[in-house]
Amino acid sequence: MRNFTGIVSSVMNSRNGPTEPLIREICLVCDQSMAFSDLYAQLHVCPICRFHYSLTARERIDSLADAESFHEINRSVSSLDPLSFSSRGSYKQRIFRDQRRTGLTEAVVTGRCSISGSPVMLIALDFGFMGGTMGCVVGEKIALALEQATKRNLPVVAVITSGGARFQEGALSLMQMAKTSIAAVQLGKKGLPFIVVLANPATGQTYASFASLADIIVAEPEAIVGFSSVRALQEASEDQLPSNSQTAESHLRNGLIDGIVDRSKLRTLLAIMLDLLGQKYRLTSLNKGHRQTVEPQRTDAWDYVRLARHEDRPTSSDYMRKLFGSFVEIHGDRTSEDDESVICGFGQLGGQTIMAVGQERSRTSNKGISPGGFRKAQRAFDMAEKFGMPILTLIDSTGPDVSIESEERGLGGAIAATIARLSGTSTPTIAAVVGEGGSEAALAFGVADRVLMMENAIYSTISPEGAAELIYQDEGRAEEVAESLKLTAHDCREYGIVDLLVQEPPGGAHTDPDEAARQFRRVLLQELAALHSKSGRSLLRDRYKKFRNMGEYSSYFRAAINREASALQGLVSSGVRRIARRQAPGQSEPPQSAAMYD
Repeated sequence: MRNFTGIVSSVMNSRNGPTEPLIREICLVCDQSMAFSDLYAQLHVCPICRFHYSLTARERIDSLADAESFHEINRSVSSLDPLSFSSRGSYKQRIFRDQRRTGLTEAVVTGRCSISGSPVMLIALDFGFMGGTMGCVVGEKIALALEQATKRNLPVVAVITSGGARFQEGALSLMQMAKTSIAAVQLGKKGLPFIVVLANPATGQTYASFASLADIIVAEPEAIVGFSSVRALQEASEDQLPSNSQTAESHLRNGLIDGIVDRSKLRTLLAIMLDLLGQKYRLTSLNKGHRQTVEPQRTDAWDYVRLARHEDRPTSSDYMRKLFGSFVEIHGDRTSEDDESVICGFGQLGGQTIMAVGQERSRTSNKGISPGGFRKAQRAFDMAEKFGMPILTLIDSTGPDVSIESEERGLGGAIAATIARLSGTSTPTIAAVVGEGGSEAALAFGVADRVLMMENAIYSTISPEGAAELIYQDEGRAEEVAESLKLTAHDCREYGIVDLLVQEPPGGAHTDPDEAARQFRRVLLQELAALHSKSGRSLLRDRYKKFRNMGEYSSYFRAAINREASALQGLVSSGVRRIARRQAPGQSEPPQSAAMYD
């Protein structure tokens, strides 16, 4: 990882105002020529090493907003000197100097515009004005923009380039964190999208207030991101900091942001997200077609186990790519982790935006889902609730990560909170077991209005190997135990654990993944359309009743118990007849039958 701290500082400090544009022919990072690059001329990105040079607030707006669509608001609000701050240089004089140099009244520009046709409130901070710090006027303008967006039902996009605190305004500057955060919360309560872009640098009070409350947070490559500056961290540390400290990349690894996007692709990504989060379409069903019945094709439970675990079987990510259009993945639990075994994102299905949360099984290990993975799913459920998106969960995991590290990070609480969050949402929910439904991890993602199951998937409280170890102290007898676990899709359907089975191509989903996805998509659309006819209150009531009655003596259990009793009665009767024949004088059991019985 390259350390750009010194280079970034020199680039930013050397930037003149809009009347004296910065023109560079040689990149400070790779020493390559940028003289004839349209990419650098338009976006200030080196075409060779992709280093992102700084942009002013006006340049940011020009790069994102549709032509002639930006209408600035609250431009006349300007800074004074509320504390009559004095030092070697007058605070008022510094404000006036930055105003003349940048052409701005303060360190933020706000206004309404459209991005690829989607109306939006745009907030752009300018690092060239007092380091982009948040004083009273910056806080006021941001709060006013958020409030106006709330009143006008506009989504908000904010580009953050800020560092440190406006100490010249004392505790009044600190209060702006509360002011902007409260305004952001009100925007969220209205169910409006809030997207933040962290540019270089994005630190200090803006990062620790409204910027970190966004629904989606993305950052530019190698941007300095975090509450503290690199210099402050180094001064507080006895050891040399790693070269990638406080970068966008480290924040992505730690689950604190959703992604890193090149400046050349930022406008397109924002347009996609605004389109998906702003859609109000609902699926409706034109007919009440009956559900397809999938008849069992195999009788050996171990056959289903092998197919569910087949190395070429489609994973959750495979289905997401085939099912959804314009899919946007989100990352991290916003606490400390981005568990790759859980994939979250939203995309279009049948013209409607759906939140998808999938368990991604590893092809190389059996490690389960960590507490961060469950918290990541909770974040997706909350976002779906806010925007009224139906939720689709894809279940395919061996279970939770049962390690001491997971226990210390609150595994049990994370599982319980995930169950509570999914079961308590007022939006339509569909869960689908696409591979191996492993114990508590499957349940946490499966408390849904409709629970589907691929024909050759399995669902069990414990793996066959685990059960064989407990019963026989021998995992090698897993095949022998599999039948007793009643883990096949048809078993789960009979016991009422799942509602509907999804037919797979002959031989299993891995033989024709496209056909498997087509069948899956058809059933999903059918079930989503049916659920959309219900109100949120009805969904919650029926979901509660459904899981409240799990395990009660119902028609499913009555039929299953009758079959088990008949099979057991037949086995006992057969045994009694064989014993009677053995004991009868002059009678002998055929050798083959005796061997089979023994």
